[in-house]
Amino acid sequence: MSIIEMKEVSRSYSAGDNEILALDGANLVLEQGDFIVILGPSGAGKSTMLNLFGGLDSPTSGKIIVDGTDISTLDSDQLAEYRASKVGFIFQFYNLIPTLTIYENVALVKDICKDHLDANEVLRQVGLEGHGNKFPSQLSGGEQQRASIARALAKSPQIILCDEPTGALDSDTGVMILRILQNMTREHGKTVIIVTHNQNIARMADVVVRVKNGHIQSCERRGNPLSVDEVDW
Repeated sequence: MSIIEMKEVSRSYSAGDNEILALDGANLVLEQGDFIVILGPSGAGKSTMLNLFGGLDSPTSGKIIVDGTDISTLDSDQLAEYRASKVGFIFQFYNLIPTLTIYENVALVKDICKDHLDANEVLRQVGLEGHGNKFPSQLSGGEQQRASIARALAKSPQIILCDEPTGALDSDTGVMILRILQNMTREHGKTVIIVTHNQNIARMADVVVRVKNGHIQSCERRGNPLSVDEVDW
């Protein structure tokens, strides 16, 4: 069953007297429960796609249909509700609030999401049981990224959007993060979409979308994706 459809989606930005076309007439269908990797060089339009899927940006033209709703027609309040209920965000930098404990950072979602999960339970799922009373500065980079994943999962979203989630981590810690994300699709049926330039991560994907110069060049379903532990890192 499709979870995201892009129909002739374009997004342009003004830069002085120039117009930059970040996406140009993109068409794409993504399925619920897949581990999806969007690959492309810097400036290809990958992050623009992710921002559009997450309702952080709106298309200049075209439609983006998520779970049957055209989110490109939603107003700001409706988009805020969409982001709160449907989408979890994980970025390269963790965006944790430094003055709150890890538990408090994760538990914040209860103020924006009706169907939130217990903060202690999701911290346990990402291997941070017993760390909830610490502040972000007391954790390693990998632990902070796991806390940001816990915060995203606490919303119980259908879709998890990740922008280079392992880019600031060492290899071993990055593998740990990818194992958690792949588990979200294989055991919990979440749709995980990762923007990256890392070809190894693509070997784990059910679907690989290749983007260049604002165009989707291909969307390939892989018949036998590897588990994170089968990839030679």
